[in-house]
Amino acid sequence: MDFSDTKKTDVLHVETVPTKTWDDQSDSELRLESTSSGLDYATDKHGMPIEEDIFVTKEQIPDSLKDFTTEQLEELSRKTRKKMDLRILIMVCWIYICNYLDRTNIATARLGGLEEDLNITNTQYQTAISILFVGYITMQIPCNIILNRLGRPSLFITVIMTAWGIVSTCTGAVQDYGGLLAVRILLGFVESGFFGCCLYYLSCWYTKKELALRNSILYSGSLISGAFSGLISAGIIEGMDGLHGLRAWRWCFIIMGALTCGTVPLAYVVLPDNPSNTKFLSQQERDIVMWKLKMDVGDSDDDDAVLGDSKNSFMFAMKLALKDLKVWMITGCISLLVAAAGVTNFFPSVVQTLNFSRIVTLCLTAPPYCIAVFTTFIWAWHSDRTGERFYHVVLPLLVALMAFIIAVSTLNTGARYFAMCLIPTGLYCSYTIIISWISLIVPRPPLKRAIAISIMNCLANSTSIWNPYLYPEENAPRYVIAFSCNCGFIAGSIALACVLRIYLRRLNQKIDNGTMNWFREFGNDGSHIKSSFRYMA
Repeated sequence: MDFSDTKKTDVLHVETVPTKTWDDQSDSELRLESTSSGLDYATDKHGMPIEEDIFVTKEQIPDSLKDFTTEQLEELSRKTRKKMDLRILIMVCWIYICNYLDRTNIATARLGGLEEDLNITNTQYQTAISILFVGYITMQIPCNIILNRLGRPSLFITVIMTAWGIVSTCTGAVQDYGGLLAVRILLGFVESGFFGCCLYYLSCWYTKKELALRNSILYSGSLISGAFSGLISAGIIEGMDGLHGLRAWRWCFIIMGALTCGTVPLAYVVLPDNPSNTKFLSQQERDIVMWKLKMDVGDSDDDDAVLGDSKNSFMFAMKLALKDLKVWMITGCISLLVAAAGVTNFFPSVVQTLNFSRIVTLCLTAPPYCIAVFTTFIWAWHSDRTGERFYHVVLPLLVALMAFIIAVSTLNTGARYFAMCLIPTGLYCSYTIIISWISLIVPRPPLKRAIAISIMNCLANSTSIWNPYLYPEENAPRYVIAFSCNCGFIAGSIALACVLRIYLRRLNQKIDNGTMNWFREFGNDGSHIKSSFRYMA
């Protein structure tokens, strides 16, 4: 099914681009497609979207690029994007693997004797999981504002990496329930700035047609860690229990925390800061990145340029974000999804209900996440290719809904494991699209976008404070209460996605009619906004 057009698509043929700019290619005919989503983009004769239609018009092209032909601009864009991917994506993905391993280690540590050694009850264990998110949501908004003002992602990210790596390592030294709670609160506090900052960081480098795939690559860090943490933990539990007098669960925290700390120097060297001041790109490469970002909307991706010095303040951007209904709709949508995704915090325990041995159980947690890594890449790529978001959010949620229904309805081992393989795929395919969608519906000013992302991430993760209490051990193996609630959460998320789509279409109608209140959206009169700009619905 082609999601690029939910209704009949009108295709308008425009003049063929002069042959000298397309290297005398006979198949260089362009079409301008106007889809029901409100997104206008050029396509070649094969129907493939061409992000570089600005390379044809050369609208507001920087002086350093004026002598470039269309073909040369495309080649420069591809070359620059590849350099960015190799420099940024690999590193942030690896950092997120470390981040997620440190945060979710407690799930596998449970199978390594944590509860017995610390003499904690099932309810106390659930509290230890949920209390992390008390600290986690506290610093979401301040961290994104600090990053926006500091303008040094390489420094900011490595500082918080060092902090959470040290705290995670210290978890292996706790001796009682009180100590476990203390380090979990502190871990949430120091980890809180990473993921939201990375979403904002990537939105400062990639255009709306590049962002979903890159965000999915970022989030694949959590999926890869979910896939291999079980295998790594199985090795630690089997081979290191009692080594140097330490139980296996302590080694889990020590090894994973040390891995994070060892990554810090490399992250500081590799990660660039912003397109405007980075040194790993040439001047022309910097110009083409900033030009593409500007032409995404028509306004510069700079607070001073969008708001002006008199309005370039935290409170002004905060008011813009808090009064924006789009922010609350998409926050509600992803919050309900994250509530359903709380099952991943107990995934080893859920898989354990299949009644395999401890080591086999840990190994069986890997395939569902491996499947999710592959499907999220394909799904995000297709979303970027078609310029569509709504159906790419809703359809995976329907898959997850079906999986939860299967898991709660039967005790058949094959059927339940099949459902467990679908759950991460359905949840994370939708999640990676939503975290990209917010940067497209709140594109400017950058400070408003940073605050909107942090609000979304903060409130979404707040569901994890109470979510663990849905999974008491006595509810195994079906976890009827938890899985039934998850079905309700997913239904609510789908409903809010529908409401958001309707609202975005109405905004696009206002843009068409010339009645759009740009001051409410961007904090200015909208005079620099591209005439073709529409919200991706």
